Amino acid sequence: MSTKFSSKRPLTDEEEAEIQRMIASDPENPEWTEDDFKNARPFREVFPDLAASIDREIARRGRPPLEKTKQPVTIRLDPDLVEHYKATGKGWQSRMNDDLRKAAGI
Repeated sequence: MSTKFSSKRPLTDEEEAEIQRMIASDPENPEWTEDDFKNARPFREVFPDLAASIDREIARRGRPPLEKTKQPVTIRLDPDLVEHYKATGKGWQSRMNDDLRKAAGI
């Protein structure tokens, strides 16, 4: 992707003119007129069946819900204990949970 135009600084008049020329030269995507904006309708209104199918697809994405979710708690632990588990790498909280379950006998 080109970094010719940066959002970090204001555009010069020449850069703005070049951008406007580029917009005007794209026949497949002309700049909208006031009438275009007035006549615009929401996607769901124009394509209700397609919108519904997209909604169903999005609802299926992600991790499925768990039967038994974990409960967030605040607990104060000795720093050396926390560092010991963190040193074991990613998933240290799950390993700590497993060790607590063993210690509790459940």
